[in-house]
Amino acid sequence: VLLAFLRNDFVERLGWLTDVQLLDAVAVGQLTPGPVFTTATFIGYVVAGLPGAVLATVGIFLPSFAYVALLGPLIPRLRSSSWMSAFLDGVNVAAVGLMAAVTLQLAQAAVVDWITALLAVLSAVALLRYRLNSAWLVLGGALVGITYRLLTA
Repeated sequence: VLLAFLRNDFVERLGWLTDVQLLDAVAVGQLTPGPVFTTATFIGYVVAGLPGAVLATVGIFLPSFAYVALLGPLIPRLRSSSWMSAFLDGVNVAAVGLMAAVTLQLAQAAVVDWITALLAVLSAVALLRYRLNSAWLVLGGALVGITYRLLTA
């Protein structure tokens, strides 16, 4: 869901990043522990150098930490209420829809030819059917991209 907000703010509203730069940030984040934090740090660095990286890291960490610390203990109690449980279920489903929409939007920037389309399909199959770790998919995609570029250059 965070990706939807990042794309809306940094690509569409502020114009600080392109879709390709956002995809690069996500790719870098997937290869490291804590992909959300790494992606935020990468974006902060691209936008404002080292100070931007530090502020982005603190900005992505602090609100989530405060939210979990303050409201986390209440979730089991909220789930016991049928109304609140339905509310949380609705939020979860809306989040899935949001992620699907952003995935399609970013696919338009990432899938640019037959090799990237094939790679996207094979990656989806490897992830959904074989539960392959996403870091391996990103690494494999990088190797395929480099190999393809070397063979066609």
